[in-house]
Amino acid sequence: MRIAVAGGTGAVGRYVVAAAHQAGHSVLSISRSSGVDVRTGDGLAEALQGVDVVVDTTNTGTTNRAKAITFFTEEARQLQTVGAAQGVARLVALSIVGLERVPGFGYYEAKLGHEAALAAGPLPVTIVRATQFHEFPAQILSRVGLGPLALVPIMRIRPVAARAIGEALVGIATAPPATTIEIAGPEEKDLVALARSIVRKRRARMLVAPLPLPGRAGRAMRAGGLLPSSEARIVGPTFAEWLQGDDLASILP
Repeated sequence: MRIAVAGGTGAVGRYVVAAAHQAGHSVLSISRSSGVDVRTGDGLAEALQGVDVVVDTTNTGTTNRAKAITFFTEEARQLQTVGAAQGVARLVALSIVGLERVPGFGYYEAKLGHEAALAAGPLPVTIVRATQFHEFPAQILSRVGLGPLALVPIMRIRPVAARAIGEALVGIATAPPATTIEIAGPEEKDLVALARSIVRKRRARMLVAPLPLPGRAGRAMRAGGLLPSSEARIVGPTFAEWLQGDDLASILP
C-alpha cells in the first residue's frame, strides 16, 4: 500500500512513517521541508500521485482561534480536493479526545472545525481521536518556563505515547474504514504530576506550579473533559514505562 503522511516530520507523523516502513508499505512523508505545503496545496498534487491512503497528522503552532481555524480548514480542503483528484481512496486524520466537552478553548474549536471540514469532502474519512501524549508535559515545560518556575495547567488526562499512536494510525489506515475511533493510554494522570516526574528525571532545578486555567475550558479540563469514553482503545506503555525509554530524550532541549 502507498501511504502519504501529512505532517510526516512532526511529533506523531515521524512515528507513522517509521511504523509504515516497518510494516512493508511504500511511504511518503509530506511536509514543507519536503517541498509540499498542505495548506496552500503547493506540490500536493505531485506528492499524492499513486497514493492509496493519506494519514493526516498536521498541526499548527498557534493557539489563536482564528489562525488555527484558518489553518486546519484550508489544510483539510486541500487534502480532500487534491486527494480526490489524484485518486486517493480515503483519509485518516488525527484529532483529540473530548473536544466538544471543553468549550471556549480556541485550539480545540479549530480542531472541531478540522474534523467538520474533512467530513465535508468527497473522500471517506476516519477520525482518530487520541488523548494527550506522554510527550505533552515535556512540551509544556519547554514553552512555559519562567526561569526556574514552570506554570503547568491543571487537567486530568489519560496520556498515551506518540509512538503508540503512530503505530495505531498505520493499522487503522490499512484496515477496513471506520468513522471515529478513540485511543487512550492505560492510566488516568494529573498533568502537573507528570510534569514534575519529568523534572525529576532530568534532575532539573525547576519548580512546577499548578495553573488553574480560567473559564469554562479550564473547569472542563480539571473535571475530566479530556478523558476518553469507555469505547476507547487502550494502548501502552504507561507513562512510567515510557519515561524510562528513549523517546523522552528526543524531545528534551
